[in-house]
Amino acid sequence: MAITVVFLIAISLSMDAFSLSLAYGTFNIRKSSISILSLIVGVYHFFMPIFGMIVGQKVINLLPIKPEIIIFIILFLIGIQMIVESFGNKTEIRKLNFTEMLLFGFAVSLDSFSVGLSLKYIYKNPYVCALIFSISSSIFTFFGLNIGMKVSNYFGRMSTLLGGIILIIIGLCSLV
Repeated sequence: MAITVVFLIAISLSMDAFSLSLAYGTFNIRKSSISILSLIVGVYHFFMPIFGMIVGQKVINLLPIKPEIIIFIILFLIGIQMIVESFGNKTEIRKLNFTEMLLFGFAVSLDSFSVGLSLKYIYKNPYVCALIFSISSSIFTFFGLNIGMKVSNYFGRMSTLLGGIILIIIGLCSLV
């Protein structure tokens, strides 16, 4: 397939990270956390399609739970956490812990694992595809987090509450 298709796939994979980053950005997180989280998402989006390509269908057959259910559980828990925090004190700037960042990166990169199942058929060099996916998702995550933070500054607690509800809805939609 043409490199144009690779870029279109990268953008579509990145839109998931972008939409979730908008919601997560309402946490009013530190700038350093935004950069680290964007990098983590990019790293996941590089390795997950490669991992999907290497392991392929065998892993899907071994997993007793569908990837959609894993996405739902993670998004649901993050959404509940955001809703609870929306009722707390919002004045502090929050530093995300590393586990939260890893879970976020994992949740938004599961779809790139699925793409990885057919990665060698998408473009002649699957590593070029993975690199493009990685760069694209890092950029989209970075901008999503920053936009979410700006929305949070204007709308305060309501934006965090809304972000949590949106994450739960996205998680529910992943089940259908």
